[in-house]
Amino acid sequence: MRILLAILSFFMLVGTSAAGGHFVRVRGTGLVRPDGSELFITGTNLGNWLNPEGYMFGFRNTNSAWMIDLMLKEMVGPDDAAAFWRAFKDNYVTRDDIRFIASTGANTVRLPFNYKLFTDEDYMGLTSAQDGFARIDSLVSWCQDNGLYLILDMHDCPGGQTGDNIDNGYGYPWLFESVAAQELFVSVWRGIASRYKDEPVILGYELMNEPIAHYFENKAELYTCLEPLYKRTVKAIREVDPNHVILLGGANWNSDFSMFSDWKFDDNIMYTCHRYGGPATADAIRSYIDFRDRTGLPMYMGEIGHNTDEWQAAFVRVMRENNIGYTFWPYKKVDNSCMNAVVRPEGWDSVVVKFSEALRTTYADMRAARPSQEEARRILAQYLENIRFANCRPQLSYIKSMGLKAE
Repeated sequence: MRILLAILSFFMLVGTSAAGGHFVRVRGTGLVRPDGSELFITGTNLGNWLNPEGYMFGFRNTNSAWMIDLMLKEMVGPDDAAAFWRAFKDNYVTRDDIRFIASTGANTVRLPFNYKLFTDEDYMGLTSAQDGFARIDSLVSWCQDNGLYLILDMHDCPGGQTGDNIDNGYGYPWLFESVAAQELFVSVWRGIASRYKDEPVILGYELMNEPIAHYFENKAELYTCLEPLYKRTVKAIREVDPNHVILLGGANWNSDFSMFSDWKFDDNIMYTCHRYGGPATADAIRSYIDFRDRTGLPMYMGEIGHNTDEWQAAFVRVMRENNIGYTFWPYKKVDNSCMNAVVRPEGWDSVVVKFSEALRTTYADMRAARPSQEEARRILAQYLENIRFANCRPQLSYIKSMGLKAE
């Protein structure tokens, strides 16, 4: 009898492992934890950390990572710019930040990242041996220690997937017209999945953020390219990782799902939408709810925010009532409209922001606009101190509007 029980236990264990028993999985229109309990995603986005965006520094027209990097190089030189980025990555999100997020009752963080972190391309202070895996490894460890799940979101894809500043590209979604960019996109995701295939803290892989903006006359043609590329990438991921949920965003700022016709090509996929502004009602996201019900798969609000506390609290109620988990955007930025606010250093606007907006078309323009090196370096150094967790200002009413607790 003991031998029979041992054999049965062994096969039960094998079956659990084969079914991804240690991982969050899709079940109907919801998600379940390894113990079978339901998981309703609640949390925030670690935006700006590994995919800098100008407005989160207080810049206006200098709004993509490559533009910010170029501006810094023109202001203080390439060596100081590279040193700035390395310190920025060290200070912007740390174990203390993750501990704080967990203390609010959040259960998930979404990590936007640039694909270049997994290549030898010039990005954020490094020109080879990029540190993407090292950064994610640290974040995984912090999330493990604080009971948070992690969604990996490729916010900036090879060639650019959006055609606007948020993809750090060049004003068009070249990804969908470039064979080389698509091959790199698939390869990077396969590499990420291979490394993290056995990591249960990672909830899932969000293949790309906000593909194909609405600006382009050929957008309908571009839309037809989205699902085939998703399928190709999922196939490559599944060759090395059968365990993790894969998240698929719709076109037009993650709002249009009309191009999707096959939601049965994988048994562990879900969809993700975004919403900024508009009425805080279920009718405002009716198309998302209807698509969720039609597919029988979960819908998750990957980004929402930048509104009044009252609007956000009302929308949280709507999402909870309609079983749509959410992560607010963003966790940290200058000023407010976030969970943790960065204080602008003295002189930030009059020196750094002013230079970012100055005419710099010619070398003569650069020389005329360039501030004192001593002053610029001092202000940048102070900014790097101000972004540390201990020096930020928690936005308590904002946190409460997210349906979380703040003390």
